[in-house]
Amino acid sequence: MRKILVLAAVAVGIAGSAQAADITGAGATFPFPIYAKWAEAYKKETGVGLNYQSIGSGGGIRQIKAKTVAFGATDAPLKGEDLTKDGLIQFPSVMGGIVPVVNIAGVEPGKLKLSGEVIAQIYLGEIKKWNDPKIASLNAGVTLPDANINPVYRSDGSGTTFQFTDYLSKVSADWKSKIGTNTAVQWPVGIGGKGNEGVSASVKQVANAIGYVEYAYAKQNKLSHTLVKNADGNFPAPDEKAFQAAAANANWNEQPGFGISLNNQKGAEAWPITSATFILVYAKPEKPEETQAALKFFDWAYKSGDKLASDLDYVALPANVKDQVRNAWKGVTDPAGKPIF
Repeated sequence: MRKILVLAAVAVGIAGSAQAADITGAGATFPFPIYAKWAEAYKKETGVGLNYQSIGSGGGIRQIKAKTVAFGATDAPLKGEDLTKDGLIQFPSVMGGIVPVVNIAGVEPGKLKLSGEVIAQIYLGEIKKWNDPKIASLNAGVTLPDANINPVYRSDGSGTTFQFTDYLSKVSADWKSKIGTNTAVQWPVGIGGKGNEGVSASVKQVANAIGYVEYAYAKQNKLSHTLVKNADGNFPAPDEKAFQAAAANANWNEQPGFGISLNNQKGAEAWPITSATFILVYAKPEKPEETQAALKFFDWAYKSGDKLASDLDYVALPANVKDQVRNAWKGVTDPAGKPIF
């Protein structure tokens, strides 16, 4: 938490000193710390700053549609028809993972194993006890209490919830038909917490709770994560290697604007709940010089920002995906139709 707070202060400083030449962006809170860190390094190197408003994915989409920023940021990718309708180009910037976290006495971090089907049944209210046979069968040798499970979910609309419910929809037909995928859903059971902070606080305070947060947040706050069965039937540890494995096996061209889901990707080492976060710019911006500056910033981040991302528990995009994104940028043109990047 300390790391995130320090970076937030840095970003505020950047925003507060914004000048005419600075880049403007708004949106998803998940990538805010790495955008702030990238911005700090980029300004030292180029003299160009970044004014990024961490207001949530929905706010980022609204801001770019209102043309008040050079780029919008969202954890929930827009569909191809929406991109076409609004004249937007979408591309991923960085990746991360979502992990279930628990508060069970005597159960150490990374010791409890769950499957997607079991997680779905917990949040549907169908599995009610930690020593339920479906959980016990995955955890031979682990002492599970005869205690009620207390699910915790995000009470606010969030890209994290979008990705978590997308995963559950992929592994559970019941979840898909009854609840579905969205930034906010009608949770059948449990208690809500606002933001990662709220979910974390509730899990820590409520015995036998389970929640879901971004991996970077879980690691930095020393939350007790579970392992999750992947599409190959394995239980990899949630780390950079596992997130990269999920991305490496994905077909990034499957959806327009790279808007694929990295959830439940095949691969022996792939973490099953992995997601990218996305950037939105206009294909024909009214102020091409501002969009050009934004693309230069993300190009720099692709070239020079991988280590900074790793230090903050984010995961850089694979090199081949970065090349595909740069190729997509050729579709961003000035009023004369000339590519600006």
